[in-house]
This record gives sequence, C-alpha cells and structure tokens, in this order.
Amino acid sequence: MSEKLSIKNQKMIDTIADYARYLRLDRGLSQNTIVSYQQDLLEFSSFLEKKQISFYPEDHFVVTQFFVSQDKENKSKTSQMRMFSSLRRFYQWMEVIDKIHANPMNELDAPKKGSHLPVVLSMDEVNSLIESPDVSTPLGIRDRTIFEVMYATGLRVSELVNLSMDDLHLDLGLIKTLGKGNKERLLPIGDTAIEWLKKYFAETRKDLVAKYGQQKEVFLNFRGKKLTRQSIWRMIKKYIAQVGIKKDVTPHTLRHSFATNLLENGADLRVVQELLGHSDISTTQIYTHVNQTRMKQVYNKAFPRA
Repeated sequence: MSEKLSIKNQKMIDTIADYARYLRLDRGLSQNTIVSYQQDLLEFSSFLEKKQISFYPEDHFVVTQFFVSQDKENKSKTSQMRMFSSLRRFYQWMEVIDKIHANPMNELDAPKKGSHLPVVLSMDEVNSLIESPDVSTPLGIRDRTIFEVMYATGLRVSELVNLSMDDLHLDLGLIKTLGKGNKERLLPIGDTAIEWLKKYFAETRKDLVAKYGQQKEVFLNFRGKKLTRQSIWRMIKKYIAQVGIKKDVTPHTLRHSFATNLLENGADLRVVQELLGHSDISTTQIYTHVNQTRMKQVYNKAFPRA
C-alpha cells in the first residue's frame, strides 16, 4: 500500500492504510472500490501536503479550498461529487475512532451545479435577513440580535451558541470568543449590534432568567436554556424562506458574507484572517476568489461590451 502512495506524510499514509483495512474487513467492499477510495484520499492528501498541512484538517474552509482547486482544474461535477462522498465517509470513520474532534464535512453541502465557492449574500439580502424577525415579540428581538451579532463579528455558529455573558465587553466595543484549537480572540463589535444586545437583555433575556434561572450563555431558547447549533440552523432556514432568498443559506453564510463584504470595502486580508480566527492565510484567501467572482458577475451584467 505505502509503496504506491504519492505522498510523504507517514501519518496520512498510515491513516489511509487503516481506513483501507476497515473497508475490506468491516465493510466487505471490493478491491476496486477500495482502490477508488484510496485514490481520492491520495489526491486530497497531496493537496494538503502542498499546503504544508500535516494531517486531515477539522476546518471546513480548508476542505472548501480543496474543492475550489478541483473547480480550477476543471474536474467534472461527477468526479467532484464522488470525491465529496469519499471524504465524507472517510471523515465519519475518523470521527468514530477519535482521530478528529470535529467533522468539517458536516458544515458542507454536497457539490451542486459545479460551484464550491462559499455562498455569500448581497448587502440587500443581508439587510432583508437581519430585519426579518418580528421585533414586537421577545423571541423576535432575540433572533434579530443573533443576526446582528453574527454579521457584525463573523462568529462561527459554535462560537455564537457558546458565547457567555462574561465574554462581553460592550463598554469597550469588544467580545471574547474561544475558537478552534481553543484559540482565544477579541473581536470588535459595532454600535448597532451592541444596541440590539442591550435591547435583548432588557426585553427578552431578563424575563427568561427570572422565570427559569440564571444561565451563563448569552442566547437562550424559550425555555431559558442554551441554544443549539441545530436551532440556529432551523431559525435561519425559517427566515430565509420568509424573505424569499433563493440561495442555499446556512449559519455559516453570514460569516462568509461578513468576510467577503469586508474585503469588498477594502479591508486587509491579514485583518480578515485575524477576525475569522484562521491559522493559515490561505484559508482566508478563498474570499478573494469569491470577491473576484462577484466583480466579474457585476462587470458582465453592467458593461455593455462584456
């Protein structure tokens, strides 16, 4: 097995070999099918080696970047869908045997229409989504505040649901968050998001705490308990349908939009990297590709001789 590999990283070589044994002994797959899986994993591993990434990443942005490279290489939709399936099964296996703590494939949708760049919202779409909750209701105020905070800070949904009251330093215009790899970072937060947080505390959270008891988390459900990632997902899907946005929007879409809109307005790539908590600048560079794609779309639409 290892003699046929085109990668040098022994840890990845051994992991692929272990996975092949699992497919043969536990799943009973044919040798041809196992070889097909191996070739897909070798291609992914080779990409990681070129990026000097030592093991299979838990950051879904890196996996997204891989699929962007597949697009640039003009890989067919069928080929990319097979690759996605191979990586999804591989990561599920690694998760089960505790080789990884987080599965990045859970954050990604299967390839569609040959496009693997992050979905981003225009400013009009961002405003429509943020303004969609009914703020005459307590939970509507909470939902509006969640959208304001997500877009103002670029928080991951896991960081949002784990945000605690002690993490807020609103007098300084800052919040603290603990990201991937337990890396702590301080993020600026704008006045609009701060005002909505104060409104949420006064008109929603205070009553939930009075009724159900104190909780450390900022955002609570109607039973006064910590929100889950799944509940944020359902909430966003509800409002997206309500405002009629046709894009495939997920909780990460506001984070994607935050980064892309910063770059469109002249922000330095290194600053965006720090705000997003990316350890590698190459992960952030995907947004420059998104930005260039959007510019081309605007140009082709607006310029009569495009």
